[in-house]
Amino acid sequence: MKPTQSITIIGGGLAGSEAAWQAATQNIHVKLFEMRPKKATGAHQSADLAELVCSNSLGSNLPDRASGLLKNELRRMGSMLLSCAEKTVIPAGGALAVDREIFAKAVTKKIDSHPNIEVIRKEMVEIPSEPTIIASGPLTSAKLSSAIAALTGEEHLYFFDALAPIVHHDSINMEVAFRASRYDRGKESEGDYINCPFTKEEYDKFIQALLEAERIKLHSFELEIEKGVKAGAHHYFEGCLPAEIIAERGEKSLAFGPLRPVGLRDPRTDKRPYAVLQLRQDNLAGDLYNLVGFQTNLKFSEQQRVFRMIPGLEKVEFERYGQMHRNTFIASPRLLRPTLQFHNRDNLFFAGQITGVEGYIGNVATGLLAGQNIARLLAGHPPLQLPETTMLGALCHYITNAAPKDFQPMKANFGIMPPLEQSGKKRGKRERAALRAERALIDLEEYLSKI
Repeated sequence: MKPTQSITIIGGGLAGSEAAWQAATQNIHVKLFEMRPKKATGAHQSADLAELVCSNSLGSNLPDRASGLLKNELRRMGSMLLSCAEKTVIPAGGALAVDREIFAKAVTKKIDSHPNIEVIRKEMVEIPSEPTIIASGPLTSAKLSSAIAALTGEEHLYFFDALAPIVHHDSINMEVAFRASRYDRGKESEGDYINCPFTKEEYDKFIQALLEAERIKLHSFELEIEKGVKAGAHHYFEGCLPAEIIAERGEKSLAFGPLRPVGLRDPRTDKRPYAVLQLRQDNLAGDLYNLVGFQTNLKFSEQQRVFRMIPGLEKVEFERYGQMHRNTFIASPRLLRPTLQFHNRDNLFFAGQITGVEGYIGNVATGLLAGQNIARLLAGHPPLQLPETTMLGALCHYITNAAPKDFQPMKANFGIMPPLEQSGKKRGKRERAALRAERALIDLEEYLSKI
């Protein structure tokens, strides 16, 4: 049956692609606008839809972890992107990691082949009056940012995000580095991570060099926003700080952060190292690895000099250097409802990182909800407002009810969910997480069965 209704989706990232699929499967014609490759973002490398920019990991896949719970909710609600991710998986311990190139191509193929989706490679510079989902992401273009600012009547919020370097596997010195996942000593598996162990002396020298290294000055496109939108201060998102910024907080801050050595032993000494840098496989071929949690904004020449001080990376070759870029998000507590609808326009939805939801799976999830809700709106049904006891419901409640003054992007976590009922006995952290996850899936099933 030929669609009789049409919507516009702005942005072909994770949220926009998922939203397009959800609406198209409800026999709605979707015009999906993606400005790449005609207009670059400064961070993306390809023209594929749903390109993963920062990392290739979609977070934990364990059912009693917040990210794992959100994935289980998306499986129940029919996520297309999660299905693509599970078909392009690569080893990452308990996390779901993908070959980012194959994943993006798989999503692009699904979107391009759907008869109800029309992909338009063009920059959208205004907000249509027809039913629309804005999923333009953290690198929303200056012209569209101005249009959103004019619509909202408020300034955007800004923070700066950073990417971690990617290196070639065959350039890693495996006589120093070793394979292991945390706490897996004695298992038959050799481990999904490559670990570079520091002694205290090596760590101290590395930290000193990191602090003294020269950084990249932010580009004009990151600082100069067109009339109607003002650039804010250089605020960093706490969940994705550059390594050099973490190091400024104290000499041991990295050793207790991305370089924490817990659960690992150096096979050369059978002792826990003072600190450890972990590398995670980045593609199916296994020839590229990324520096886990080691985002940076050092100059490229400085990255070569400083990161080659890491034990095992003395002669490492870089496929991609780390870099920083501007992230944009709206003041969702003032502007959005938990259904992801704009506060004073029913047929306008926002989804993805521009809403203040962080993490790949959070972006997919809000895209799914926006896509299903715009389809329900056109069908004359009330939009879904998921229970706050579900992870997706809790995320949507958080971004629309947080204190606007202190609003910061938020990843899926159990802390934003309602507390468990008192049981009269003390529960451990893992038990509380498992019970919240169990409650979430029960409540989601009950809610969906009613509608």
